[in-house]
Amino acid sequence: MTRGPDSALSTTDHSRDGAGLTYVYPVVSRRAGGLSVGINLNPNNACNWRCIYCQVPNLVRGAAPPIDLARLEGELRGFLTEVVHGDFFVRRVPADMRRLIDLALSGNGEPTSATEFEAVIALIARVRDDLGIDPVVKTLLITNGSLVHRAAVQAGLRRLAPLNGEVWFKLDRATEAGIRAVNQTSISLSRVRRNLALCAELCPTWIQTCLFALDGAPPVREDVDTYVAFLAALRADAVPVRGVLLYGIARPSLQPEAPRLTPLPEAWLRALAARVEALGFPVRIAP
Repeated sequence: MTRGPDSALSTTDHSRDGAGLTYVYPVVSRRAGGLSVGINLNPNNACNWRCIYCQVPNLVRGAAPPIDLARLEGELRGFLTEVVHGDFFVRRVPADMRRLIDLALSGNGEPTSATEFEAVIALIARVRDDLGIDPVVKTLLITNGSLVHRAAVQAGLRRLAPLNGEVWFKLDRATEAGIRAVNQTSISLSRVRRNLALCAELCPTWIQTCLFALDGAPPVREDVDTYVAFLAALRADAVPVRGVLLYGIARPSLQPEAPRLTPLPEAWLRALAARVEALGFPVRIAP
């Protein structure tokens, strides 16, 4: 559904056309508790994974297209000027959410697949500095982590860290069979672990995990136990992961599996959170 430039935003509407722009879009984020300014490097709806809970319409396999850096900078600079110095909050954002929480590289595919990824981070740094964005505002990268082994992605992560940078690294399952089933990718678990460890060394990193019932049943005990064991091994090896984000499906999937997915009870998520916290990780929950 297309939103006009003056329509009110809500926590359930994450439309990428909320500002009428190509790359930049506003989101009132339930997880962040305020306004998140999204940066979508995949306007072609292309991703190298196909998670069965994904809310991107017409998702295709692939990478980000060439990024028009001048256009992106113009959009980001203009939009943030309206947020910081204009009346955007009054016009578009509920009163209890009128605070800029973060700039988030997310959108309709894997952002690190953009060839210009490092240049995009440099661009964000320039715009933040020019507009005097409060250092408390985070710069987030929401990623499946599959391309962190690439030198160009690592260079971008190094640039991201000083921008109050934070990575949300996807780990939905901790077995290769589970990853194939949920994320529709054949990446090896060893690659996931190496990329996660490298990412956490380069920039503050949280693990993000999407949990849901499939055909009415929660994840099986084996999947939960292997997930907790994977986290325990990270802890034992002193991999500097900052914490774990457990979240449910607040909005419907737009993938063929959508009819099979339903939210889990909050109590189920909290029970898993208790096991993760017992390992020493901070946990945030968004049912």
